[in-house]
Amino acid sequence: MHEGLSLFYVGAVLILNGLWMAGRIEDREIQVINYFTGGVSLAVAAYAAFGPKADAISVRNAALTLLFAFTYLWIAFNRRNGCNGRGLGYFCLFVALTALPTGILQWTRADTLWGWWSTVNWLAWAVLWLGFYLMLCHWPRMQPWMARLSLVLGVFTGWVPGYLLLNGLLPLGA
Repeated sequence: MHEGLSLFYVGAVLILNGLWMAGRIEDREIQVINYFTGGVSLAVAAYAAFGPKADAISVRNAALTLLFAFTYLWIAFNRRNGCNGRGLGYFCLFVALTALPTGILQWTRADTLWGWWSTVNWLAWAVLWLGFYLMLCHWPRMQPWMARLSLVLGVFTGWVPGYLLLNGLLPLGA
């Protein structure tokens, strides 16, 4: 259930950040969803890492979830303080370089619908975060393309699977 909670709001933040990058939401306003999703993801990760059922797998999952929680908190911080985003861009490269082998590992272990979805998800996130790095550090003209990619991936890697998980329509082991 915690994974569904986190994914649901990751979908929301990716969709809204896509709209923000497309110029449809102001810098001051986009902070709200980024702080909120960063906080929710941080809480989910903390529970997974330190909760009563914490084990090696839940700690690994928490570490990976924190990659995204920290991204959203950093976006909100940058919008609040008028930063150019270059530091965030380099962090996005770190996320992309972590997401790629995570996706490959998922692929080698996938034997369920959830496993295959997770494989595609991690690989898609690797592309998205690599794009954020390129946009923030090298090619700001990529922003319109990144806005569209963030919108699409927000729907299909976050919102829809999060909603399905929260409603019991996509069990984790399926």
